[in-house]
Amino acid sequence: MSMAKRTDPQSPAPHAADSHDLIRVHGARVNNLKDVSIEIPKRRLTVFTGVSGSGKSSLVFGTIAAESQRLINETYSAFVQGFMPTLARPEVDVLDGLTTVITVDQQRLGADPRSTVGTATDANAMLRILFSRLGKPHIGSPQAFSFNVASVQASGAFKVDRGADRTKTVKRTFTRTGGMCTRCEGRGTVSDIDLTQLYDDSKSLAEGAFTIPGWKSDSFWTVRVYAESGLLDPDKPIRKFTKKEMQDFLYREPTKVKVEGVNLTYEGLIPKIQKSFLSKDKEALQPHIREFVERAVTFTTCPDCDGSRLSAEARSSKIAKLSIADACAMQISDLAEWVRGLDDPSVAPLLAALQRTLDSFVEIGLGYLSLDRPSGTLSGGEAQRVKMIRHLGSSLTDVTYVFDEPTIGLHPHDIQRMNDLLLRLRDKGNTVLVVEHKPQTIAIADHVVDLGPGAGTAGGTVCFEGTVEGLRAGDTITGRHLDDRAAVKETVRKPTGALEVRGASAHNLQGVDVDIPLGVLTVITGVAGSGKSSLVHGSVPAGAEVVSVDQGAIRGSRRSNPATYTGLLDPIRKAFAKANGVKPALFSPNSEGACPTCNGAGVIYTDLAMMAGVATPCEECEGRRFQASVLDYRFGGRDISEVLAMSVTEAEEFFGAGEARTPAAHRILERLADVGLGYLSLGQPLTTLSGGERQRLKLATHMADKGGVYVLDEPTTGLHLADVEQLLGLLDRLVDSGKSVIVVEHHQAVMAHADWIIDLGPGAGHDGGRIVFEGTPADLVAARSTLTGEHLAAYVGC
Repeated sequence: MSMAKRTDPQSPAPHAADSHDLIRVHGARVNNLKDVSIEIPKRRLTVFTGVSGSGKSSLVFGTIAAESQRLINETYSAFVQGFMPTLARPEVDVLDGLTTVITVDQQRLGADPRSTVGTATDANAMLRILFSRLGKPHIGSPQAFSFNVASVQASGAFKVDRGADRTKTVKRTFTRTGGMCTRCEGRGTVSDIDLTQLYDDSKSLAEGAFTIPGWKSDSFWTVRVYAESGLLDPDKPIRKFTKKEMQDFLYREPTKVKVEGVNLTYEGLIPKIQKSFLSKDKEALQPHIREFVERAVTFTTCPDCDGSRLSAEARSSKIAKLSIADACAMQISDLAEWVRGLDDPSVAPLLAALQRTLDSFVEIGLGYLSLDRPSGTLSGGEAQRVKMIRHLGSSLTDVTYVFDEPTIGLHPHDIQRMNDLLLRLRDKGNTVLVVEHKPQTIAIADHVVDLGPGAGTAGGTVCFEGTVEGLRAGDTITGRHLDDRAAVKETVRKPTGALEVRGASAHNLQGVDVDIPLGVLTVITGVAGSGKSSLVHGSVPAGAEVVSVDQGAIRGSRRSNPATYTGLLDPIRKAFAKANGVKPALFSPNSEGACPTCNGAGVIYTDLAMMAGVATPCEECEGRRFQASVLDYRFGGRDISEVLAMSVTEAEEFFGAGEARTPAAHRILERLADVGLGYLSLGQPLTTLSGGERQRLKLATHMADKGGVYVLDEPTTGLHLADVEQLLGLLDRLVDSGKSVIVVEHHQAVMAHADWIIDLGPGAGHDGGRIVFEGTPADLVAARSTLTGEHLAAYVGC
């Protein structure tokens, strides 16, 4: 019967539209990809695996997502494209079967001081409309509840030309009621400059009173303009200045003065410091300048609005005894319940939409946040999940969702919830592409693409393509490590002391008292939002003895590279300069040695207006970034461009012995190799590094800091299963050298390797903030008294 059916001439032939079931990639060469060709099934969940730096992000984000976005942008008119970011076509021969891509990456949400969780989503906008409709007393439109809108009043007259000498004067009055607190301008905090960090008031200007970094006594532009301005007595101690002298010294408006016949601008010390130090991105400052800024500037909660950012009028309007400031300060899970209790037919659609958004926060595991939480304080994983919220209830189908390690920052207990969300997106008929290292998420894949075999130049090829079972049976690094299980330590180190934390109450901590042991490897764990980072970063006393490596993003332009970021280039430049008898500045592509054609960038950027810009290698220096004359100078038989093209491993050998022996450079290279970055080239732009590589680069840099206590915030972020073992070896070496290592971590292998575990919980937000377990990993597994204990016991097979 079935045969007859198959050969029945009346049976309809497959429709041509149903034949496009694959995304085909042929000849991808973005970053380190080596002519990669793969076929990805549509409407399935495909997970991309491989060691950090193997080319996963280059394939998924740099090729598939980038080309989809570029093609979508081209559907707009040239005028509209002029307002969009220009995207170059990825280096790939064929990309076929693409659908619209929605990218949910780990890029931090804007760290603008006025950006909060509420403003980054639609929740704040909907709350403002709700209060403008139902709030009592009524104070105005939704703008009246916005801390980003200032109140404005204006009146004036303007002339309207009617032609033929007829003009009419029109008077207008304009009023806008905003919700911004005028004291802190909607920031919630006010800054104050500690004058004792700027100068020693017992000295005079002539005696060198200034203690500001870089302010030398012979500088025209800084010290001498104050001492020789004629406005101040240079020989009088600052503490004996009159009231007028102090006003001129600290706050005087810019004034033209003459110093030794040179016209200069004199400006009060406070506005000068604000312009020269505080107006710049703190992360982009040199370390010693950043340290000065952190010392000199204090931020305190605004006394007028009590940190709510809103004016008194905005806080006076209430719904069910709650102001908008109270609503934004509530934990989102509680706010969702409050909104559910409101019932007013006039705003029913608004309440339903707000309810859906708040429920999405809870569903995705972010119910512990509040809407007034500054968006810049969210971790990469939290930021990614906040971006997911707008897609959860979407009716769109047949689109491609691209996720970059969505399980980052998630406790094993929460990973199942994330898996369910990924499967739900797939089951609605979407293609889901996930870059991931966690075995729990790899296990739910319909299709797996494993890249490698190594990282950097040793990667960029497809090692395996198929099912999860096929990956397990295959002989790839990922396949071999997929079922790795670390055993709980049988013997643990004895602490040499303790770091006492008493009455910790930062964020959701509930008066926590805990002794963090020193001289051992301590792991602090608990579900996302339980208070781990608050305990470590907010309560552990910071100081010279504590070296903190957090999840903050590395700041750097396309000119920055591992050599410049770690300070490695300084000893290399000095070695080249000494060997050749010339200035070190010649060996910097950002200074005197730069190729004049490309200004040391190595490429020429051509802006083509609304079309994608093009970057072409500089013909003058052939991408080497230096003038030809600089490349004539050699050190150890290599020129500076050849040294920057070396990998860390190669450079470590080069600077370790022989005529090129440079101990200062060798020490930095050893640290880079220790954290598993031996494959990186010294001159590779920071913008091309993966998330895991950046995290380890930061760790390598901080390993040189003199401190007895190292605090690491999720160092396994972006690490492949095979690399976790190397990280554990590094942590062991740090502890064995006499350091104390405190790690905030969810990875069970790190927990099992700990000497001491502190588990926070039992839940997130106000359901957390308490110590639920202190002891050895073996005791935690035996007790199984917490969520962490249950998952760790399952992991080690107990």
